[in-house]
Amino acid sequence: MLIKKYRASPRFQNELADRTRADYQKVFNYLKAIEDTPLARFNPPLVAKIRDKALAKHKFRFANYVRTVIAVIFDWGLEYGYTKENPTKGVKVAQRPKNLPDANRPWTDAERETVLAALPSHMTLPMVLMMYYALDPQDALGLPKTAISATGIDTRRGKTGQAFYLSIMEPLAEALSQAPTHDAITLCANSHGKPWTYNGFSTNWAKIKGKLEQEGKVQPGLTLKGLRHTVASILREMGKDYGTIQLVLGHATEAMARHYSRRADMTRQATATVTDFEAEMNKRKTKIVKPGD
Repeated sequence: MLIKKYRASPRFQNELADRTRADYQKVFNYLKAIEDTPLARFNPPLVAKIRDKALAKHKFRFANYVRTVIAVIFDWGLEYGYTKENPTKGVKVAQRPKNLPDANRPWTDAERETVLAALPSHMTLPMVLMMYYALDPQDALGLPKTAISATGIDTRRGKTGQAFYLSIMEPLAEALSQAPTHDAITLCANSHGKPWTYNGFSTNWAKIKGKLEQEGKVQPGLTLKGLRHTVASILREMGKDYGTIQLVLGHATEAMARHYSRRADMTRQATATVTDFEAEMNKRKTKIVKPGD
């Protein structure tokens, strides 16, 4: 019952980013069998059982996300008087298996250069957007042509809805000049000149990655989402503070929530960071020793 009320609320309908709403809906679909369970029956032991069942059927990340969404719903219910307590309190998250490899690990300098050299022209541009601007794959593939100008990229992060502006770095300028022409409304297009789908790009990327792994040119574990971790790691190594990193990556912070009044300051800060980041990437590029050299 609470799920139905929350789904009909302005909080869910209007205040969430499209992707977050879609992610929540996946959890609602999973919980559909118990959505009419009386609220009085929800307590920590029941939430723990729901978490454990999700863990057994899916992976630990999904199990923890189910717990998180239940917590969000009950916090909303508390706010509007539908519930008196949040049954997720005291329910621990599912533990990450110790033998599981690091998820979305940062790419090495050599791996980034190796991958860029192996990509066909229609895949280079979206990869550069992910590699240098920390765009989520969906954001990079869906970026409209209108979001880019002669000076920079001006758009919003799909996951958080946060405003995003960064100046054009040399790798992006080069990728734009070499990208095949097309009539798609998106900046990036597949080999048929049509907008990329996430599944389409991922399938092509998996084939290239697999070949590079077999040839010993990259280590296992490269993911597209790992490029966001790569940018964050490099910025931190450069001595950038966490607030600046959140700004560049588009995380939902209090400062970013006030982006309309502080847009000029944010733009100057982000532009200066991009300049430093590009210089650092160029320095790293000169240090790379490719296999066989």
